[in-house]
Amino acid sequence: MTNNDILRSVRFMLNLSDAKVVEIFALTNCEVVLEDVQAWLKKEDDAAFKPLPDVLMGYFLNGLIFFRRGKSEEMPAPSIERRMNNNIFMKKLRIAFDLKTTDIPAVLAKANFTVSQAEIGAIFRKPDHKNYRECGDQIMRNFLKGLTMTLRPTQPAKTSPTQAAKSAPSQTAKPRPAQPPKARK
Repeated sequence: MTNNDILRSVRFMLNLSDAKVVEIFALTNCEVVLEDVQAWLKKEDDAAFKPLPDVLMGYFLNGLIFFRRGKSEEMPAPSIERRMNNNIFMKKLRIAFDLKTTDIPAVLAKANFTVSQAEIGAIFRKPDHKNYRECGDQIMRNFLKGLTMTLRPTQPAKTSPTQAAKSAPSQTAKPRPAQPPKARK
């Protein structure tokens, strides 16, 4: 997935305005202008589209961590990666949304996608570890979809008056009057 895809997904997931995205960048002392954000959010086939550089995506994800969890003066700022990949996206989003590794399968399950806990652990390992596994686009897409479903649950469909009448109890049947109990002999 591209940096622009992730930015679009997170913006939709959290219902952020373009100005709020600029503010999130500012939390990491990275100044971007509204026009750039709007160009990054465009689709690839739009003439005004601009690709979001890896370094700026790193600033955005760190800003998202500060935005969601608060900025601590005691803790050092997270490092800015020069090259982004899906594994880094997953790590940063897991931190930003305060998820444990054991929460990830439940998020993926909301998108009807199953992954074992061992696979999730392999995704969060260091690249030089023997059990490291690259996070594919399919896992990343479903993770973003599951997070969106968690944070922006769909509203139940409104029923039309005719559907409501069909599901309501029938008004034609009248209740029987109570009968006195029969006497036993």
